[in-house]
Amino acid sequence: MQSMAAPHAPPQGDADFRTLRRFLPYLWPAGRGDLKLRVVAALALVLLGKGVTLAMPYTLKLALDAMAAPKALAPPDGVMVAAALVASYALARFTGVLFDNLRNAVFERVGQEAARHLSLDVFTHIHQLSLRFHLERRTGALTRLIERGTKSIDTMLYFLLFNIFPTVIELTAVCLLFWRGFGPELVAATLVMVVAYIVYTQRITDWRAALRREMVESDQRATARAVDSLLNYETVKYFNAEAHENENYGKAIKRYTDAATKSEVSLAWLNVGQSLITNLLMAGALAYVVWGWNQGRFTVGDIAFVNGLLLQLFRPLDMLGMVYREIRQGLIDMDAMFRLTDTAPEIADAADAAPLIVNGGHIRFDAVNFGYDPRRQILHEVSFDVPPGTKLAVVGHSGAGKSTLSRILYRFYDIQGGRVMIDGQDIARVTQNSLRRAIGIVPQDTVLFNDSIRYNIAYGRPDASEADIIAAARGAAIHDFILGLPDGYATQVGERGLKLSGGEKQRVAIARTILKNPAILILDEATSALDSATEASIQDALGGVSQGRTTIVIAHRLSTITDADEILVLDRGRIIERGRHEALLLRGGAYAEMWALQQAEAEIAGLAPA
Repeated sequence: MQSMAAPHAPPQGDADFRTLRRFLPYLWPAGRGDLKLRVVAALALVLLGKGVTLAMPYTLKLALDAMAAPKALAPPDGVMVAAALVASYALARFTGVLFDNLRNAVFERVGQEAARHLSLDVFTHIHQLSLRFHLERRTGALTRLIERGTKSIDTMLYFLLFNIFPTVIELTAVCLLFWRGFGPELVAATLVMVVAYIVYTQRITDWRAALRREMVESDQRATARAVDSLLNYETVKYFNAEAHENENYGKAIKRYTDAATKSEVSLAWLNVGQSLITNLLMAGALAYVVWGWNQGRFTVGDIAFVNGLLLQLFRPLDMLGMVYREIRQGLIDMDAMFRLTDTAPEIADAADAAPLIVNGGHIRFDAVNFGYDPRRQILHEVSFDVPPGTKLAVVGHSGAGKSTLSRILYRFYDIQGGRVMIDGQDIARVTQNSLRRAIGIVPQDTVLFNDSIRYNIAYGRPDASEADIIAAARGAAIHDFILGLPDGYATQVGERGLKLSGGEKQRVAIARTILKNPAILILDEATSALDSATEASIQDALGGVSQGRTTIVIAHRLSTITDADEILVLDRGRIIERGRHEALLLRGGAYAEMWALQQAEAEIAGLAPA
């Protein structure tokens, strides 16, 4: 299986820094002055909120001091001052909440836009990756990786801007206030506590990160197993394999449960250690203030002041443990996603690639050599011409390399030798977009989107009008069937089109190919899985579609290609015979043997009781 991991992983710190550096442009997007203004406004609200938060303990201190020294003022004035200070304390609490929520409202657009752009970048890149990559990846695991990575960017933005940055500001302000009001001893104790807290949190969190990775990988495997099983629901039923699937999923979910248990137990140890460190400082600081009050250095209000400042500091520090864990996990998730985006597309346009110019659709394979794996060659020196407007049929036993020709023509893979030309242009030197726009295909296994029939037909040309869609459906002989459905063209086809029969799905595929109106048409065993009656009706529709187009038919049933202008017989990746139907029969070679065998099978089927 293709791995997204780098062959030589950098040290964790370097990897985290690189991930963070790639993430920051989403926070400060180029060309988006409105979003940058929102970031600046949000940071200003952070500073205002912290200023108000730090003022709350001081107003409470002044209120308590006023209440503890009533002789300094006349009794009514003392009560009014204390009441005003208490009211100011309440107002400061409300203002702090107000600034926090205004900050979130101002910044929300930045976070959502960042997540949107990252999601779009990843989705776009995944569609640029090769068919080989998608055949080797598990869909469930891939979608889970993208989901976690894109969600992490919003979390990272909030934590970096609204937790780490404000905590540094608050710690600095608390130390300055302690130095000014209580001396360097309390500052030193506070800094020692913070350092001890950070070191303990970092060490335990790093330990937990390994447990977390194990849990995530187990969750990913369990999800992939579940998705794979559900996508193959019919196969499971065919082979009565529910117990086998349950056992496999049970093992996968058991591994996840064990990993999740270890992760949660480690969280308990982290929380206990953090609480011990912060409460030791709280006890020591209050004892120090009580001692100073006894010495006449501090007031009663100073106890509330120190207690309030430390509680304000502990709040983001308590969050800091969670923030650090989430940032580390976010970096892990984002690194995995960025490694996905770093996966180089196997097929890329040449630097000087030009759009394909189609003048009839003349196809030429010139001594093509190809293998999916360098150790196993599939095609050997394959050469043929398909003049504009003609039909070429390719036949052969399974594994002969027939469907490989269509994948090469679409340039899902690059060949190892020879050339493939369309109207004299090497397809390796033209843009993939223009190449694939010129080709239409009706595959053997038609997979439809879980949407309406209208959507699936219009997929051939999304900007098509309703009249064009109906005309395409008529051309595929499916319009009357659609009108007979309760919801007509709005009928939902289900997952992979499973609500439709094989013949109905094939007609939808033909309709969207008609709508695309390509110059080149590939019919890849489009009727081999259908019954004879359905095949005959679809063959009529296919005959109409291929009129005037350069057509390559990859066929299983030889009766469907007797009118081909040329027939190629492939065997183990080599062309062993070529010619028209009648000439190949007269030659008495491999094609004649295949024809005789299929005719005999047809006669036996015709004699068999219904």
